[in-house]
Amino acid sequence: MRGQYRALWLDSDGNLEVLDQRLLPFEKKSITITNTQETIEAISNMTVRGAGVIGDVGAFGVYLASRECGGDMELLARLAKDIGESRPTAVNLIWAVDRMMRVAQSSQNLVEDLKNEAIAISDEDCKRTEEIARYGADIIEDIMRQRGLDSFNILTHCNAGWLAVIDSGTALAPIYEAHRRGVDIHVWVDETRPRNQGANLTAWELSQERIPHTVIADNTGGHLMQHSMVDMVITGADRVARSGDSANKIGTYLKALSAKDNNIPFFIALPASTFDWDIVDGVRDIPIEMRDEDEVKFMRGVGSSGEVEEFRVVQDISPAINYGFDVTPARLISGLITERGVCDANIESIEQMFGDLI
Repeated sequence: MRGQYRALWLDSDGNLEVLDQRLLPFEKKSITITNTQETIEAISNMTVRGAGVIGDVGAFGVYLASRECGGDMELLARLAKDIGESRPTAVNLIWAVDRMMRVAQSSQNLVEDLKNEAIAISDEDCKRTEEIARYGADIIEDIMRQRGLDSFNILTHCNAGWLAVIDSGTALAPIYEAHRRGVDIHVWVDETRPRNQGANLTAWELSQERIPHTVIADNTGGHLMQHSMVDMVITGADRVARSGDSANKIGTYLKALSAKDNNIPFFIALPASTFDWDIVDGVRDIPIEMRDEDEVKFMRGVGSSGEVEEFRVVQDISPAINYGFDVTPARLISGLITERGVCDANIESIEQMFGDLI
């Protein structure tokens, strides 16, 4: 078991260190999480984000909670419930918390057993992303062969790299693998307003790997697709219904519509833990997080002084609304790239591949 990952790791005292994603790309710092409340704050204020990492941090949060509860299982259950409710859309969080509590119910050495289970969850995520990388890179190479391409342009939305799902990501994992295979690949990076996860996080990750990329305004993708400048679209997901309907960062649905209209493959990359087996109609039933309007009204960047600062971009008297996610219907999705392979986005294909988990 590891306990050491690129986005999070255990320190020598058994506390959890996480990269503060709010500060990237201008500052790279970590914070220490020692208890339940700090776990909840890190998840809710987006110190950490991305479905997989939220789940991993939630799992370690239950372990940290066990150090507070002194063996009181009722208290642990309440603390775990609070962690599981700290963000609503990403199903990996409650999946991980529930798994931790199943271990807690039969544990003879509560703190140590929960620590080991949180590490196991994270280790498994690492292995899943390696398989997603392999299957996704195979798709990229297949498309290139079929179309006789010497280079490949891929568009992604939000961040689904190792900052989001340890240790390779979901949507970015195939890009990293294709780059390692020598594919001449270029990535169009949606800025992803209002939190700018694409401009701040995806572009930063790609620059670390020296992968060619270009940051674009969110409204640019359709134009690029119309002019044959995109060969494939790939995103991650925060919750995928049994039918294949997929919730991802707000704006993903519009990219899927543009891809469909221009006959461009649109793929979702996800581990099995992102499926919600209880939901069939994702558009109707996947809960969509509403976040603070100030995320729309304010932006963070480097000012004219050269210092990182926050500044208003909307007049104070104008109200704003901030939906965190939208749902892309399964009919717009070319396929789901998972650790078990690629399947169609429909109930029959998903149940055939994952029937043992349902």
